[in-house]
Amino acid sequence: MEHSSQPDALPERMRTAAFSVHIFTALGAGIALLAMLEAVREHWANMFAWLGVALIIDGIDGPLARRLDVMRLQPNWSGEVLDLVVDFVTYVFVPAYAITASGMLLPLAAPILGIGIVVSSALYFADRRMKADDNHFRGFPALWNAAAFYLFLLHLPPVLSTIVVALLIVLTFAPFHVLHPFRVVRLRWLTLWLLGVWALLGMYTLANDFMVGAPITFGLCAIAVYIVGSDTLIRRMKAFRA
Repeated sequence: MEHSSQPDALPERMRTAAFSVHIFTALGAGIALLAMLEAVREHWANMFAWLGVALIIDGIDGPLARRLDVMRLQPNWSGEVLDLVVDFVTYVFVPAYAITASGMLLPLAAPILGIGIVVSSALYFADRRMKADDNHFRGFPALWNAAAFYLFLLHLPPVLSTIVVALLIVLTFAPFHVLHPFRVVRLRWLTLWLLGVWALLGMYTLANDFMVGAPITFGLCAIAVYIVGSDTLIRRMKAFRA
């Protein structure tokens, strides 16, 4: 009897392990709540630290799900939907609150732009054309956690911050491509190396509550320019040579 039960026990353990990946993904929503609590207290560096933890979870759960064959072993649970729900609160909702409530925007424009952020991002997340065939994002990919980070880093005047946020909302639907750091094959080695540098610089920035010098700020901004503009630059160069 003991030997006959072993074949059935293995799939059950596999299904349990597969479901644990869904729990791991959903943990990101709990992390978002912790980030929101810090945002309400105006502990902005702590908020971004928690959002960073959520970003790590988001980077790990996909490869883990594929390794454990979650889609086959847990077909009643949609990892894709779960991932979108968690991404919306961590990439969009909490950062939108920070942008709106921090005083970095013009007072009259802040609530309007906050609504614009969450509405445009909700539409973006529902768009089946969110990613191009080569895994680039179409338009500004609703990375409002990153946008908020740079707004806190650069300390722009309220008028300029307001213009930047309004422009990013419009660019959500613009016909240009933005690099997906993990899924785009072209120059992936360079992208991953730059991401590692960005993570170190970002942690240093949060540890110093955004009070960093020009070299750190320049490094962070240069990496952002590469992520956002490298595909457009490469396409323009290819078109020019043709």
